[in-house]
Amino acid sequence: MNTLPPLSVTTTQAARNLAAALSETPEFQAFEQASQALRADPTAGLAIRALQAKQQALRAVLALGAASPDEQAELAELERAVREHPVVGAYARAEGGLTALCQTVGDVLSDHTGLNFAAACGAGGCC
Repeated sequence: MNTLPPLSVTTTQAARNLAAALSETPEFQAFEQASQALRADPTAGLAIRALQAKQQALRAVLALGAASPDEQAELAELERAVREHPVVGAYARAEGGLTALCQTVGDVLSDHTGLNFAAACGAGGCC
């Protein structure tokens, strides 16, 4: 349920202006390029899907800490393959750069408005 009051035209326009400004930053553009490259790279997609399938297959066993050494080794190898894939690595770096930029923007907004955006977003949030 949305308990926030409706946004004013000024607030909405300010948010649009911020979004437009962010979309023109090198960090955002690098992220967009890396995201596009990740979606277009079939070997990265295969590596990610193989890891996800193994994680799903082992979810209960992993939660119980009961994975066999062979299962752990296979999972570790799949994780390594994803982590070391150059396109995945470029995506992770670009994502980190954009996240850092957004955190900085959130800090500036917090300083100027007196609202703590990071706390409002929570632990898994976007800020």
